[in-house]
Amino acid sequence: MKTLSRLCLLILTAYAIVYAATPTAHYRHDGPALLNDLTVTPGAVRTTSEDAICHSGTTKQFRHTTDSTKKQVYAEYGVDKSKPLPGTKADAVDAKRPLYEVDHLISLELGGADTIKNLWPQGYYWHPAGAHEKDLLENELHKLVCSGKMQPTDAQRCIAQDWWACSIRLKMPYTKAVPK
Repeated sequence: MKTLSRLCLLILTAYAIVYAATPTAHYRHDGPALLNDLTVTPGAVRTTSEDAICHSGTTKQFRHTTDSTKKQVYAEYGVDKSKPLPGTKADAVDAKRPLYEVDHLISLELGGADTIKNLWPQGYYWHPAGAHEKDLLENELHKLVCSGKMQPTDAQRCIAQDWWACSIRLKMPYTKAVPK
C-alpha cells in the first residue's frame, strides 16, 4: 500500500510540474508586433473617469504588482525572462538589458487596473513594436484623453484590442519605419 501511495504521489507531482510549466497564453501577431492573448489578458479597467485619469497624480498609488504575480504572468505565457522567445532574437545592446517587462495592457495612466487580467510579458527587444514603443502610445493616448480629444473608453479599447493597430491609426512615428 505504501508503494502505491508513493507512486500516486509521484504521478501527481509530475503532473503538477508539467501542468505548471505549460503556457496557457499565446501571443497574437499584427505586423511586427506580438500582442497579448485576449483570453488570458483581455485588459481590465480601474476607472473610465477623465477627471481621475488626468488629475489623480502619479500612478504609483495604483501600482502593486508583486513578484509572485509577475512570475505567474511569465508562466502563463511560457516566457523565460532571461531568454528571447523562440524565433526572435535580441541584438547585442538589448541582450545586456532586461528583455521583458510585465506590462499593464491598459496602462495605469489610462485608468487600467493592476490585476492579472491586465498584465502580460512584453519584450523591450521587439523593435519596432515593443515595450518602448507601446509606452509612447500610452503617453499619446493620455494626452488625447486629457485634452478632451478622445474618450477614456475609446483609448482603453484601442490599446487593449490591438495596440499596434492603434499606433498606426494615430500615425505614431515608429510605425513609419515598418514596410506595409
